Amino acid sequence: MSGPLEDKRTATRLRILAEIAERQPAVSQGEIAEAVGVTSQAVSEYIRGLVEDGLVEKEGRSRYRVTKQGVDWLFQEVRALQRFAEHVTDDVLESVNEDAYIATDDISSGETVTLSIRDGLLHAEPGEEGPAIGVATTDAEAGGDVSVTGFEGVIEMEPGTVRVLQLQPARLGGSAEADLDALAASCDDADIVVASGVEAVVACRRANVDLTTWFAPGEVAADAAARGLDAVVVASTDAAGRVTDALRDAGVMFEVTEP
Repeated sequence: MSGPLEDKRTATRLRILAEIAERQPAVSQGEIAEAVGVTSQAVSEYIRGLVEDGLVEKEGRSRYRVTKQGVDWLFQEVRALQRFAEHVTDDVLESVNEDAYIATDDISSGETVTLSIRDGLLHAEPGEEGPAIGVATTDAEAGGDVSVTGFEGVIEMEPGTVRVLQLQPARLGGSAEADLDALAASCDDADIVVASGVEAVVACRRANVDLTTWFAPGEVAADAAARGLDAVVVASTDAAGRVTDALRDAGVMFEVTEP
C-alpha cells in the first residue's frame, strides 16, 4: 500500500503540506484546519513537525514555504498515491466491473465464459477456449443478455474501416448529380451506412441504400470501426469536414472518395 494510506498521520501531513504549498507564503492555519478537517492546534503541531523535518521553512509570523526537500517528499508520496490509484483502476476495478454480453448458448451464474465481439457486440459462450475469459454473474438462455465480471485477457478484434463518400451540395446539383448505381455499389459491402447532410440522405434513399442513421455520423462511424465494423459515411462536401474532424478526434483511420 502507498505511504499516505499506511496511517492517518502520514495522510494528514501530506494534506497539510499540500495546503501550505498551495497557499504559501501567507498561510492561515485556520483555513488549513477547515480544509483538512482537523483543529487549528493540530495544524500548528503538524507544521512544527514539518519545519523540524526540513520539509517547511518559517519565514515569519504566519509565513511558511515548502522547501526543496518538502517538494521532493510531496512528489514522492503523491506519485505513490497515483500508482495505487492506477492499480485500483486498471487491475482491481477492471476485473470486478460487470458488463453485459450476448449469450451464445445457455449460461449459468458462476460459469466461466469465453468473450468475443461479433457484429460490434460483446458475446459470451460457455467454456474458456479463447484469449479473453470472464465469469457469468447471472443465468441466461441462448440469445439473452448475461452479466459477466472477472475479465481476463484480450478480446481479439481487427478494427474496421471507414470510407467517406462525398456528394455535391444541393446548390451544385446535390443528389440529382450523384451516380446512384455507383453509390449503391460503394455501400454494398459496408456493415453500416450513415449519412451527413440532407443531400446524402436523399441520395441514399434514391439508391435504395439502407441507412443506419443520419445523426452524429462521424461519431457513429468511429464507434463502429472501433468495434470491428466497416462503415461508410455518405456526406455532402459541405458536411464532410465535420465528419472527418470527428474521425480524427477518435483516432480512426479513414479515406475520402467519391462514389
